[in-house]
Amino acid sequence: MYYVYILQSQSNPNHYYVGLTENIERRLKQHNAGNSTHTNKYLPWILTTAISFSDKTKAEAFEVYLKSGSGRLFAKRHF
Repeated sequence: MYYVYILQSQSNPNHYYVGLTENIERRLKQHNAGNSTHTNKYLPWILTTAISFSDKTKAEAFEVYLKSGSGRLFAKRHF
């Protein structure tokens, strides 16, 4: 399974991060350990949303959508 996930910064609750992984627990630990240059400034992170896909292409397309302007609005309204 592939997971598109949304993290929220606990130190700056208005800051979110969208990503894609096959292992949510491991990826969250990596983010909170400061292993990602995109998220290490806003530690610690909590997982707010995870959506599973059996198809990698669909998961990648949804991740790209959530990172777009309309996708961010969608996520803000529904997640």
